[in-house]
Amino acid sequence: MIRTAAVVGTGLIGTSAGLALSRRGVHVHLIDADESAARVAAARGAGTAGPPDGTVDLAVIAVPPGLVAQVLEQQQRRGLARAYTDVASVKSPTALGIGCGLPHPNVFVGGHPMAGSERSGPLAARADLFEGRPWILTPGPETSPAALNGVLAAVALCGAVPRVMEPHAHDRAVALVSHTPHLLASLMAARLADASGDALRLAGRGVRDVIRVAGGDPGLWTDIIRSNAPAIAEILEALAKDLAQLTRALHALEVAGSGEDAAEDAVAVLRELLVRGRDGWAAVHEPGGAASAGEVTLTVPLAGRPGEVDRLLHAAQESGIGEQDIRLSWSRAATGLSASLAASRLSAESVRRRLADDGWRVSVAAVP
Repeated sequence: MIRTAAVVGTGLIGTSAGLALSRRGVHVHLIDADESAARVAAARGAGTAGPPDGTVDLAVIAVPPGLVAQVLEQQQRRGLARAYTDVASVKSPTALGIGCGLPHPNVFVGGHPMAGSERSGPLAARADLFEGRPWILTPGPETSPAALNGVLAAVALCGAVPRVMEPHAHDRAVALVSHTPHLLASLMAARLADASGDALRLAGRGVRDVIRVAGGDPGLWTDIIRSNAPAIAEILEALAKDLAQLTRALHALEVAGSGEDAAEDAVAVLRELLVRGRDGWAAVHEPGGAASAGEVTLTVPLAGRPGEVDRLLHAAQESGIGEQDIRLSWSRAATGLSASLAASRLSAESVRRRLADDGWRVSVAAVP
């Protein structure tokens, strides 16, 4: 049972954790080297600014990856909490740091909530930031059951879905799905920095989606990428080979008088890349794709009445379902038009109830 907690670091994630825990009745203390940040977080309702007088049940270390081991050691030596976790997006360096002299390694559980925003700081924090999102835990062989249970309780209070991973496997995974995409967004955004006004006025949703995460804090992301450099470099090397092949194909199409066979080969390279890209998109977005394991599909039959689809989209989004998790399909064998909504196992029932209360007929099927 978590009754008291301390959050060390009141940026986006730390303040959001404080908001989520405070909302569930936990007395949260907010600690930050920048006192003004802690006070802003407190003003948001994330807890009380300043350290506790005694020992709390759980401390959440919400500082950049390169500082976690140092801050964790400092707080353990002062006896801040009975159990500790962190929220850094790189786990292997912390695991190594723990093995090099942490006073009480048995009461620490590495953690990483898979949630965030391109915005930073306590003003960007939200109490529902973790709702239905995976929260990776990386307990070590020395981790005590009591510490693990305490962290699991906190994850549940934040509304997230706990998943256990080994630190190195976690770092390779987030290099692929988070860290490298951030760098690619930054590379594309950097091409726009000196673009003409005429070009920028043409920028629509597509380019904004591509560069959205490039708006993140450069200082924080420098630390994150530095901490996970080998795994990111491996992915970038594979991307570099793809880019070189694509560039050669585009130049072949550009050259006037290139042979028909060469042009066909170049088009084949281009199409193969686009097909692979569409397959990767589907793996992330489509119900039953690789990234939707553990999710639940909610199906809502539609009658095709004017405004019906827009009304359902609004209700789904009000329930926390993103636009990218909603699919419309037509089946002559079924009832005609229907909508499929992908939700986490944790949030599926509340979404179903919300839609049912609005008058929608909803059927639920788990994704294996």
